[in-house]
Amino acid sequence: QVHVEESGGGLVQAGGSLRLSCSASGHTISAYSMAWFRQVLGKEREFVAGIRRVSGIVYYADSVKGRFTISRNPAKSSVFLEMNSLKPEDTAVYYCAADLSSSVGRTASSYEYWGRGTQVTVSA
Repeated sequence: QVHVEESGGGLVQAGGSLRLSCSASGHTISAYSMAWFRQVLGKEREFVAGIRRVSGIVYYADSVKGRFTISRNPAKSSVFLEMNSLKPEDTAVYYCAADLSSSVGRTASSYEYWGRGTQVTVSA
């Protein structure tokens, strides 16, 4: 079992940047496929970016491609989401998720372990 915890959210103006961190304890992070999702109140949780276990191949939602970068640091058991050129529509609670699956799922049901989320607010 792995415990996942996010940090780094906050308030930023449109065009600005934020870096989210996800720490995973209990197992080596490279053994898990990791992903970031986001959710706005009243809407479904939406896939943002993911990184495949072992190989480290990355995947992005079309809405963030070219602006967001997912990476990992196995030595720190951490996954990061670098967010640049932020837009008001990026405002959401951002969640980190982990699963032992060898693929990066784009639905929330694909992940077994979740953090509590961190709020990102982008003002116009």
